[in-house]
Amino acid sequence: AGMRVAVVGAGVSGLTATKCCLDEGLKPTCFEQSRDIGGLWRYTEHVEAGRPSLYASVISNTSKEMSAFSDFPYPEDFPVFLPNARLLDYLRRYVERFGLREHIRFGTTVVSVRKRPDFATTGQWDVVTEADGKQTSHVFDAVMVCSGNFSEPSLPLHCFPGIEKFQGQYFHSRQYKHPDVFQGKRVLVVGMGNSGVDIAVEASRVATKVTVSTGRGAWVLSRVFDHGYPWDMVFNTRLMSLIRNSLPGPLSRGLINYRVNQWFKHENYGLQPEKSCLVREPVLNDDLPSYILTGRITIKPGVKEFKDNSVVFHNCPEEEPIDIVVFCTGYDVSFPFLEEAVVKVENKHASLYKYVFPTHLQRPTLAVLGLIKPLGAIMPVTEMQARWVTRVFKGRRANVSSPTPSPPHPNLFLFSNSLRFGLSFDEVLKTDCLVYMDKLASFIGARPNVLGLLCSDPRLALSIFFGPCTPYQYRLGGPGRWEGARQAILTQWDRTLKPTRTRVPAGPSSPCPSLLAAMGLLLLLVAVVLGF
Repeated sequence: AGMRVAVVGAGVSGLTATKCCLDEGLKPTCFEQSRDIGGLWRYTEHVEAGRPSLYASVISNTSKEMSAFSDFPYPEDFPVFLPNARLLDYLRRYVERFGLREHIRFGTTVVSVRKRPDFATTGQWDVVTEADGKQTSHVFDAVMVCSGNFSEPSLPLHCFPGIEKFQGQYFHSRQYKHPDVFQGKRVLVVGMGNSGVDIAVEASRVATKVTVSTGRGAWVLSRVFDHGYPWDMVFNTRLMSLIRNSLPGPLSRGLINYRVNQWFKHENYGLQPEKSCLVREPVLNDDLPSYILTGRITIKPGVKEFKDNSVVFHNCPEEEPIDIVVFCTGYDVSFPFLEEAVVKVENKHASLYKYVFPTHLQRPTLAVLGLIKPLGAIMPVTEMQARWVTRVFKGRRANVSSPTPSPPHPNLFLFSNSLRFGLSFDEVLKTDCLVYMDKLASFIGARPNVLGLLCSDPRLALSIFFGPCTPYQYRLGGPGRWEGARQAILTQWDRTLKPTRTRVPAGPSSPCPSLLAAMGLLLLLVAVVLGF
């Protein structure tokens, strides 16, 4: 009989984990506390306890080709960036296509996951679930934790002196659904992540005044990048990754600095990150600079203190009158069903090998998926984690199937780059997302061999190296190889252009985007080198 695996949560990570278990001949049971799939991406009008909460207007920050599961491209008529309802529709199609629904138990909460007494030899877990007020105990050979980290809001009110005196209204961004709450009000948004900027932009259309307070600033990118192509299809290529990781530190940072300031000079808009040497997770927003330019939004430093009806910022003597405060201060990572010793979270850091396996377990039979903040799409990353994890569970990987998952050699240990959460959530992985994906892919033998392909299939090799690093690249070979991978790569730009090229004038069409990007990059390199 196949190994029995408990999957906690039926969001993006849980669905792909369930599918990967089936691919490897394991027997998954996915426990979902709500009545439907989708996790974060299933919008509900009301905030539900213990569930992630979206606002109505959320659109994906990553393009559909970069966000697809590696053997299931998005339909060509879907928009390039996806409103939450379309992304949920895609997840429903994925469930349908791979027959996942029968393995999901809805309305079932995981109450506790505990090591069995004979864990050291069997690696098994006692799992207690609750449905309709009734608890049930199960024994599982392995557990995949896919419950995400957008359920436990981080609201450190002690960091904001005077908040108890403030007469106005305040709430965490998790509570936000629609902008009408800001009608005619003076609004303060604290925090400069994606939610903070989205909410500020929406509020500014109906509010009297909107101020964003940020202690550290942020790089702001538009979804619409060079020549109108999606930002991640231009930014996340193997060529770009090679350049970013091969150049000396100052040169690499200079390149990124130059690149992000091409749209607008962040310094002039009060947005320049505090330590520009740190490459932070950028904010994706198409409207912010023009809203600052037209006075709809003002950027201010961190909050010093609140008064009855106003706020004082650091290094700003005058008080600013405020009616509503939205705290966009991120989320705490929490696993209420696990013993603290299983996943140690200290100072918002989790000690997980490759951000997946708890380092100190005698048997690698518990994995945490999706606890990563890549500069790019989360779907392919969690899918790659699930492909690796399911093979580890089966004992296919020599370097992690020893009693403790220990890395082949110390410099692969990524704990020094510990993943951070909450307020410091956007301290991005020090390793490139692409480097991380390649590392996990090499563990299972699914990493594309560009040089090898150059001889056997040069067109594909060039597409892989110069073009966007789409997830299909990891299905060209190895376990889980997909026949359609090559075709998916060669037609990725067709699916990208299909929904927008809805009126085609007579005459020749423009050259291939990858070629434009490569030419642009060479010019950019020359400019940066000359600038140093």
